[in-house]
Amino acid sequence: MRLLHTMLRVGDLDKSIAFYTEALGMTLLRRKDYPEGQFTLAFVGYGNEAENSVIELTYNWGVDKYDLGNGYGHIALEVEDVYKACEDIRARGGKVTREPGPMKHGSSILAFVEDPDGYKIELLSPERKD
Repeated sequence: MRLLHTMLRVGDLDKSIAFYTEALGMTLLRRKDYPEGQFTLAFVGYGNEAENSVIELTYNWGVDKYDLGNGYGHIALEVEDVYKACEDIRARGGKVTREPGPMKHGSSILAFVEDPDGYKIELLSPERKD
């Protein structure tokens, strides 16, 4: 078994694709409309789906917002330099919700950013992951 993808429902597919590809540096791997079901799927990631886990962005036609609830946590990404990654994301219009710095009860350097729908993404330094 292996992890294939994580699915997120999004309210503006083009805006979400731009965030994941431009601000986070992922690649749009595929996109397909399903007119019968009135939804579109787009898959983004850092490598092909045969060898990497990816994110599935699901846009249900006519739905522009979701209640994220309190069960969702975050997606974690390892980045070379958390401080630089936040600068780059902010410069591309992304929202940093927790500035880079040491973890409160650990030694990892981390930060949090938010995608256009409010999903949290943790940026972690490669040194240690507490």
